[in-house]
Amino acid sequence: MDGLMMDTPLSLIHLFDRATRLFPNKEVVTATPSGLERVTYEAWGERTRRLGGVLDNLGISDDGRVASFAWNTARHLELYFAPPCTGRVCHTLNLRLFPEQLTYIINHAEDEVIFLDHSVAGLIWPLMETFKTVRHVVLMDDGAPVPDHDAIAPEVHDYENLLANASPVDWTEVEENQAGSMMYTSGTTGNPKGVVYSHRSMVLHTFGTMMTDTLGVNERDVILPVVPMFHANAWGLAHAGVATGATLVMPGADLSPQALATLIEEESVSMAAGVPTIWMGVLPELDGRDTSALRNITCGGSAVPKSLSEGYRATTGMPILQAWGMTETSPLAAVCNIKSTLNHLDDEAKADLRTTIGLVSPGVEFRIAEPETGEELPWDGAATGELQVRGPWVARTYYNDHRAAESFTNDGWLKTGDVANADPEGYIRLVDRTKDLIKSGGEWISSVELENEIMAHPDVSEAAVIGVLSAKWGERALACVVTQEGSQVTAAQILDWLEGRVAKWWMPALVEFIGEVPKTSVGKFSKKTLRDQFAHVSVD
Repeated sequence: MDGLMMDTPLSLIHLFDRATRLFPNKEVVTATPSGLERVTYEAWGERTRRLGGVLDNLGISDDGRVASFAWNTARHLELYFAPPCTGRVCHTLNLRLFPEQLTYIINHAEDEVIFLDHSVAGLIWPLMETFKTVRHVVLMDDGAPVPDHDAIAPEVHDYENLLANASPVDWTEVEENQAGSMMYTSGTTGNPKGVVYSHRSMVLHTFGTMMTDTLGVNERDVILPVVPMFHANAWGLAHAGVATGATLVMPGADLSPQALATLIEEESVSMAAGVPTIWMGVLPELDGRDTSALRNITCGGSAVPKSLSEGYRATTGMPILQAWGMTETSPLAAVCNIKSTLNHLDDEAKADLRTTIGLVSPGVEFRIAEPETGEELPWDGAATGELQVRGPWVARTYYNDHRAAESFTNDGWLKTGDVANADPEGYIRLVDRTKDLIKSGGEWISSVELENEIMAHPDVSEAAVIGVLSAKWGERALACVVTQEGSQVTAAQILDWLEGRVAKWWMPALVEFIGEVPKTSVGKFSKKTLRDQFAHVSVD
């Protein structure tokens, strides 16, 4: 028997229309070098519809990819909605990727236009001639000087001039399974992989962030998304903020602890989200400030240290709320709220519980699977295996990429690459990784690629890279290097060699010279042995 409900498409158009019609006087606030810029949802909506007209005037294809290379601003929020609401695809580019990865991503996605802030134009300007499909570049004035663009091939425009000369458009009817947005992973195992979100998945994920037992985003919130809009959909807060009519406070390019603490206090922020390294810096800046409006300090990207969470509890009256997800999960997949049935636990036990990634979000399923056999393991707090997830806002494959088979099971689960266990209450604890990746400041480092760059040095015979604990970044890279016989190469020379070859956050915190890299029975580097050997090492 079929249900008799309306088959109304789930699309971002609904979220946009709801915000502009019901909450026209609510604001999007952007921090700029010259002060705060405020725009109402009504005015923002008008600009966003004009941006749809801009895309038409530029001749962007009906399903063309529209790239952004920008900080968190009201303009970037316009780009979150205008492309998908006209049937096109918003493609956010990670400002922290290496140049070769940016070239790969832009060409692989076949971006037709790039919108970029003045302040970051220098990162992408030298690469313009490597882009195969980009026909237009649109500059957005964020207070930095206008970059010189005489030497580049694509046609260059000014964002505000384009808006002024465009007419607002009516949105295009879209199917709910149509692509609306795309992002690429960090490229830790070769080139980055493309994740394509449908309108349906983004709307459902938005509803997921609004649930009381996840983040509880609502109209009364004043949201500060410190997490970049180019990183996993700003954790869903850009879409959810618009959907609920919440006030959004966009931090722009200045992510200094003092600037963020000032925004939290002066804008009466109720909810803020960022990676642990951000909150480590902000914590001392909050001392003595009025943080009474705060109800939620969301943290993710890497494990939240117990001391950091408890530090916020002491300063603000509330601990950090740990959440977990991936680019592939839109990203919200688990949140560490404490069940009412566990309120009897003492403060120490609750603090320990908050070091887990929490309970899986409604709508998402998880299992702990034995990697070799796929057998599901019990929730006993001891049995460890690979964390696998599935759900309506979890990717089922990668965009035009033959490597997808490596990351998905035959029965449709996403292999997260994390080793975890679950306790009888369903709290998930990450205990290791299936691959030897290093997560520093919320960003992944590929140990294999870093090893390859080190071993390219003429005086290096072998190199193995492992992660060591860092009080500030979660983890940093430690390079174990075997030199060529007779070589006198120093650690400083190894680091000098890596300059310009790897991203800055990939740089090893330490270089240790060893006699040989330990091997497994099949001749592979035994990083487990190295991790045991250097378990006592920690860095700032």
